[in-house]
Amino acid sequence: MIRFTVGTEIARPPADVFAYATDPTKLGTWQTNTVSAVAEGNGELGLGTRIREVHRAPGGKELASLVEVSEYDPGRVFALRMLEGQLPIHARMTLESTDLGTRVRFAAHGQTRGPMRLAEPLLRVTLKRQFAGYCATLKHVLENGTSAR
Repeated sequence: MIRFTVGTEIARPPADVFAYATDPTKLGTWQTNTVSAVAEGNGELGLGTRIREVHRAPGGKELASLVEVSEYDPGRVFALRMLEGQLPIHARMTLESTDLGTRVRFAAHGQTRGPMRLAEPLLRVTLKRQFAGYCATLKHVLENGTSAR
């Protein structure tokens, strides 16, 4: 089982952080391995929205996935459930107002299958480091108005 939580504090209001972090068109600005993310349907993001994502894995291989919004409470909670993809990791973002702005927490969990189970300890460490990097980049982008790439 892969399970971890990472977070950061961002000097912006929760509504701003939520709007930016949940916009599929902006995903590549802070999740640096994202090649594309496109919401299916009318473009209105909400509970049940499906998003087709492509991420670049180490070595340059592109991995496609389909995720579905499983929790949607603007300014407070956003969660994605993996429907299709090679690594079944679900993610949940929570936002909490603070004196400085917003405390953001990303929690991820999933169960690897087959041969990937052997790599689970390494995957857990790698993914936690990757999500911590995403938090740092999201903070930089929102506080400075520019991509950290």
